[in-house]
Amino acid sequence: MTDLPAAQTAAEALAAQYEAYPYPQRDPAEEARRLILGSPSRLEEIDHYLYAGARDWSRPFRALVAGGGTGDATVMLAQQLAEAGVEAEVVYLDRSAAARAVAEARVAARDLSNVRFVAGSLLEVATLAPGPFDYIDCCGVLHHLEQPEAGLAALAGVLAEDGGLGVMVYAPYGRSGVYELQAALAQLGRELPLERRIELARRLLAGLPTTNRFANNKLLADHKRGDAELVDLLLNPVDRSYTVGDFARLVAGAELTIASFVEPLRYEPRLYLADEALRARCDGLAPLAQAALAERLAGNMKTHVAYLARRPGTVARLDSPAWVPRLLDIDARALADSLARKQAISGTVEGLEITLPVPPLAAALAGEIDGRRSFAEILAALRDRRPEIEERAFAAAAQALVGALGGLNKLLLRRAGA
Repeated sequence: MTDLPAAQTAAEALAAQYEAYPYPQRDPAEEARRLILGSPSRLEEIDHYLYAGARDWSRPFRALVAGGGTGDATVMLAQQLAEAGVEAEVVYLDRSAAARAVAEARVAARDLSNVRFVAGSLLEVATLAPGPFDYIDCCGVLHHLEQPEAGLAALAGVLAEDGGLGVMVYAPYGRSGVYELQAALAQLGRELPLERRIELARRLLAGLPTTNRFANNKLLADHKRGDAELVDLLLNPVDRSYTVGDFARLVAGAELTIASFVEPLRYEPRLYLADEALRARCDGLAPLAQAALAERLAGNMKTHVAYLARRPGTVARLDSPAWVPRLLDIDARALADSLARKQAISGTVEGLEITLPVPPLAAALAGEIDGRRSFAEILAALRDRRPEIEERAFAAAAQALVGALGGLNKLLLRRAGA
C-alpha cells in the first residue's frame, strides 16, 4: 500500500483515482468490432466449474458484477446470455460514476436490455442489490479494498445456495518489482496531484537501472497501454497481492471453497518438475499444498483466477463417456491437424514453454469435437470408419485431452442431455 497525504484517506484517494482514470480504458465505439472475452465469467466455464456441467439454462439466471469498472465482465456476461436466449438479469455495481458511464455506453452500443446499473460499494451489496444471485463476478476488486475479508463476506451473503463466484486477485511472484516501485514513487512525489505523479512515474520508468526487478519483469506491460493502466498498477493507494495460501484463507473466511483455479494445470507442480523423485514427493501433498508449491516453482503468476462455491463437488469430471466435450477458442480441425503432426499439445504460458504428450488417437478424437456429441457418440462415429478402435484406447485419449486441454481451460465438459 502506497503512502498518502495525511489529508486524504486511502478510500478517498481510490475513489478519486477511478473517477479521474476509469479502468480499464475502453472505447464504446469498439463494441461494433469485438467482444472482449476472458476468464472468469464465460458461460461454459460457469457451467463446468460451478454447476458440474449440468446447469439448466432454461431457468432464469441472475448475475452480479461487483466492481464493474468500465464494463468488461458486464458486457461479456450480458452478450453471452442474450445470444444463448437465457432469461437473465446482470446487475452492475460500482462506485465510480465515470467508469459506469463508459460501461453504460458499451451496453447501449450493443443494444443489450438485460443489464441493470447500481451505484455504490460492494460492501453495501445486501442493501443496494439484494440477492440471491446465481453467479457473482468480482475481478480485480478485492485486492483494492481496505477490508477484503468484509468484501468477500458481503458477496457470499447475497449468493444463491447453489451459486458461485468468479474472482481475480493479484498474485505476488509474477508482479515482481511492482511494490518496490510503488513505494519509490510515493517517496518521490506522494504530495503531488495525481497528474503530476503520472508524469513522475513516466520519467522514472524511462530511466530505471538494468538491475531493477520491475525493469526485468517481462510479464508486466499494462502500464504501457495508457495512463489509466499505469495509475492502476503503480499509483494505486490500496493494492495487495495474495499467495495461494493467503487466498485460500480469504476464501475460507467467507465460508466458501475454491472449486478450481484457472487454468487448473498451472497449479499442478508436476508441470514444473522433470525429476521423478521430486514429482513423487509432491504427489502426496494435499491439493492446496500442491497449488502453493506450483506457484512457488512457476514464479510467473501475476494473478489468481478462481471459481468459488459453497461446497465441494461443483466441477465436471470425466467419469464416463456421457460427457459432451466443448472446445474454448480452439478450432477442432486445426487442433486435430496439430495433434496428428506433433502428438502433443505445446505452447507458451506466461513465458513458460510447455509440451503435453497425448496418445495417437487423440488427433482423430479432437477432430470430431463439435460441442454437441458426447464422447460415446464420437467413439461410435469413429468406429463407423475405423472398427478396430478399442474402447480402452479411446478412453485413454479422452482422458489425455481432458487432462491437457482441460487443464489449460480450453476443453470443458457438459453433461449429455442436461
